[in-house]
Amino acid sequence: MSNVLKTNAKRVLDIVLALCALVVTGPLILLGALLVKLTSRGPAFYRAKRAGLGGRPFAMFKLRTMPIGSDSPDRKITAAEDERVTALGRWLRKFKIDELPQFWNVLRGEMAIVGPRPEDWEIVAHHYTAQQRRALEVRPGIASPVDVKWYPDLTYHDPAPPGVPIQEHYLQRHLPIQVAEAIRYVERQSLLLDFEVILRMIFCVLVRLWLTPKRKKNEIRNPKTENDGRVRISDFGFRI
Repeated sequence: MSNVLKTNAKRVLDIVLALCALVVTGPLILLGALLVKLTSRGPAFYRAKRAGLGGRPFAMFKLRTMPIGSDSPDRKITAAEDERVTALGRWLRKFKIDELPQFWNVLRGEMAIVGPRPEDWEIVAHHYTAQQRRALEVRPGIASPVDVKWYPDLTYHDPAPPGVPIQEHYLQRHLPIQVAEAIRYVERQSLLLDFEVILRMIFCVLVRLWLTPKRKKNEIRNPKTENDGRVRISDFGFRI
């Protein structure tokens, strides 16, 4: 199958799945939006500036889980026990309900169902190397391989040491891992891989969220690359 045909097939599948997901989860999104409005001041939805296909910025929709004005240039990363997250926001985040509006981003062509984790646009602009920008060759996804590998997220498995700002820790430790996973996805992408990631994400949300995940900090390694810029799969410790 040619690359163009694969891309078109993936896009059609994304549209179908996003439409079905919005029909099924629409009432839940509306309920979440109503609860956000009733429990805090400000809009129900938050528009996060993310880097999309080719590095183009777009507004990623989420149900708001923090008070208005909580985001700042030096606090773009949310810690596992971030004090900025509201009580309702913790529940929305735990069940991934805050991310359901992103199916609208999929319909708009800004995201895919499966793809690299969407990164903050300013982090991409200021911290990505030319090689790391290979991760921007496909649309970012609602679900990504790094999400299912490090569920619920890397900050849970590898929290910042005392006295180290979470954003500094993220840029030094987590960003290289996420970008390497993204490049690996770009190199290996297929519809079969997408289905496997979707099934594993469903398992994580429906089953693993009820359990206390075992922290896997000792498994975290900074990925290395070959001389030709290709990511070595042996450096990931990740299996689909």
